Amino acid sequence: MPVKAQTEKAVEKAVEKTVEKAVEKILTLIKDNPTITQKELMVKTGLTRRGVEWNIKKMKKEGVIKRKGPDKGGHWEIKV
Repeated sequence: MPVKAQTEKAVEKAVEKTVEKAVEKILTLIKDNPTITQKELMVKTGLTRRGVEWNIKKMKKEGVIKRKGPDKGGHWEIKV
């Protein structure tokens, strides 16, 4: 296997692991506090605002989580 292909594969695996860890952290925090805000998720996970938004959007699209109620006063539901 060429070096470039090996490098790309290694980077892909590293990104997958990072995303999995971020999703796991976010789900744990939501489970512990369903009313947690994206800002609180940023602080507690160390992710950027965009990182939190991206992961939440991904989980919503996959049907893992759902937001119930308004942005202020609503809560998260874990579907899995």
